[in-house]
Amino acid sequence: MEGTLNMIGLGLAAIGPGIGIGLIFAAFVSGVARQPEAEGKLRSIAILGFVLAEQLFIIGVALAFVL
Repeated sequence: MEGTLNMIGLGLAAIGPGIGIGLIFAAFVSGVARQPEAEGKLRSIAILGFVLAEQLFIIGVALAFVL
């Protein structure tokens, strides 16, 4: 039963980064729609935000398999 509970926790832990990534790219699309000339700068910031949000999920995966 312990392994099953870990996977349920992993699924719940995926909600936070999923919402965060959605908000990051929604802001990116909105920013590019308002100022297309700033796309390059906004893209690098959006990718950095994506990487930081995705790290939360990777840590959650590691903890789910370790515990």
